[in-house]
Amino acid sequence: MVESNMTTKRQMKAFASAALCGWLRMSSAMRQSAARLWHHALLASSLRFRLPGSVVVLGRAYVFGTGAVRFGEDALLYPHVHLETQDSAEIFFGDSVVLSRGVHVVAMAGIRIGRGTMIGEYSSIRDANHLREPGRALRESGYEAQPIVIGDDVWIGRGVAILRGVTVGDGATVGANAVVTHDVPAGVVVGGVPARPLSRG
Repeated sequence: MVESNMTTKRQMKAFASAALCGWLRMSSAMRQSAARLWHHALLASSLRFRLPGSVVVLGRAYVFGTGAVRFGEDALLYPHVHLETQDSAEIFFGDSVVLSRGVHVVAMAGIRIGRGTMIGEYSSIRDANHLREPGRALRESGYEAQPIVIGDDVWIGRGVAILRGVTVGDGATVGANAVVTHDVPAGVVVGGVPARPLSRG
């Protein structure tokens, strides 16, 4: 009897799972559209500037600080992007920029990213460094900020860190996990810690 009950429960579970699976498959496109609409509206509500309707937001984007972030047309944001602006700083993204999962962009002075640039997963672009002042906690010692400018059609690999004051020229490529502390000329491929030229793209 016990074995019979177990068999019946397994059959019911298999039937219910198959029915639910079928419904999920049929409703997949509708659910994805609804999720994108929700995340677009959520991001738009956090920004000081209008978010174009052509921007595709695939998952939750987190906005901190003043919300001074501008997007061009046709940008693509993967989930868990972190955008932060403080004081009078702004972040600007040109048309067709791609921000992969977990990208962090933090501006205290200002960050500009050109059209068509693609930024790999978990990369960090921050225009400020903490200062150390004797007798004061690190958190209370302030920071030093300089704007970052990233050109058009730049390819930034996974896990890259771009630090304050850096300019990356049009068409440059930054290899995965590089730490960029100095300017990168247009069309050059860089990699390493600190990033150094490897070749021309």
